[in-house]
Amino acid sequence: MSTELSPSALGSLRSDPARQAFVLLRTVFTVAPILFGLDKFTNLLVDWPTYLAGWVDNLVPGTAHQAMLAVGVIEIVAGLVVAVAPRFGGLLVAAWLAGIIVNLLTGPGFYDIALRDFGLLVAALALARLAARYAPARRGHAA
Repeated sequence: MSTELSPSALGSLRSDPARQAFVLLRTVFTVAPILFGLDKFTNLLVDWPTYLAGWVDNLVPGTAHQAMLAVGVIEIVAGLVVAVAPRFGGLLVAAWLAGIIVNLLTGPGFYDIALRDFGLLVAALALARLAARYAPARRGHAA
């Protein structure tokens, strides 16, 4: 991801609401998964294993804490993918959020968080769509 904006891109960022939305979504879906992924290793924000549905905990090997460490790694990777290839990264984050929603709806009553994550899923899909215009795939490269 290039950090420098050409004068025309900077002007477009200032005047194009859709480009502004793309930049906001790309930034949030890069930073948030990385931060939440890192927090899976520290549990500073919340005790993450409590959000793991019992059936998922029984399905994956190891403890709930170990499962959350794996989740943290996946979230960090997803954030990095959004930074480098937002068209694919937006879809990846949306799919990941769908899995989280299923986990929350089948677990111990985190329905409010599942609803919030549905909103995030829709925003991740919007990022992928906006990326088709503002971060088009280069010939022979993913974007």
